[in-house]
Amino acid sequence: MPLEYSTLNANYCATTSESLLLLNGPDSLKFLQGQATCDTDKLDEYHALPGAYCNPQGRMVCDFLLCQLGAQSFGLRMKRDIKATSAAVFGKYIVFSKAELNENDEEWETLACWGEQVREQLLSAIPQLPQEQYGSICGDGFCVVQLDTAGNQYECFINRNERAELIETITSELIQAEESIWQSLQISAGMGRIQSANVETFIPQMLNYDITGHVSFTKGCYTGQEVVARMHYRGKPKRRMYLASVSTDFEPEAGTALFSGEGSQSVGNVVNSAASSTGDVSMLVVATAAGVEQGLRLGDLDGPVLQIGSQPYSLEKP
Repeated sequence: MPLEYSTLNANYCATTSESLLLLNGPDSLKFLQGQATCDTDKLDEYHALPGAYCNPQGRMVCDFLLCQLGAQSFGLRMKRDIKATSAAVFGKYIVFSKAELNENDEEWETLACWGEQVREQLLSAIPQLPQEQYGSICGDGFCVVQLDTAGNQYECFINRNERAELIETITSELIQAEESIWQSLQISAGMGRIQSANVETFIPQMLNYDITGHVSFTKGCYTGQEVVARMHYRGKPKRRMYLASVSTDFEPEAGTALFSGEGSQSVGNVVNSAASSTGDVSMLVVATAAGVEQGLRLGDLDGPVLQIGSQPYSLEKP
């Protein structure tokens, strides 16, 4: 189908910037429980989990969406440009577990689907869909995860060899759109992502992961847990993530420094950015509260002024 730019009705795109790090074996979830921020005891075929992996200093190596792809088979959806480095870090600790990592996800198609009528259209291909945010429906060769509370946004992971007809049905029933529109929707939802430019830069609270459900504060120990828990119970993050937009003819790179007032010190950084349907660039930025109040500029003190948007959730700790 021809490319369209409407976010209404039912749209899809192939998320080429995303990839699956595959995990197989009877100890897969036990291994992740000791490494990741999420509580893998809560994962099953009906529930996916957002999470992150931190280094011992509490800085995030990757974020992910964890879903079940089959019996003792799981997928960690993450940005493609950090999969190799993330696999290398996980690989240091998995050698003592009955589990193995596989970076080769060529058999899997990853599709994002969204719009006001997307649920109705997807039901023509998949008889049953999730009913809640991060709910999932898994079957032979596929898994569908609902990303929002309204039921207007889904991610589909489909094995090309086993369920080619499912891919064909979805792509024929929905309107193809640019991946940047999907990325802009996720930015508007306040879902910051780790990519190569910001690996080991942020602790989870800087990306509001303590608010968005990426971190469990009731599970046992995991790598970096001491730093993350101390910040939650005894401290307050000096920097938080904010929704922003800017009128430029270029898309700011992740990691670009932000400045405020007359100070020469950076007060924050760009996390993610994507062209929006309005012609501006939507961004998620990490910055100090004082910097936001004074006004943020992109790149240097004379750079474009950022417009701070309304957060889709409260920044108060739950």
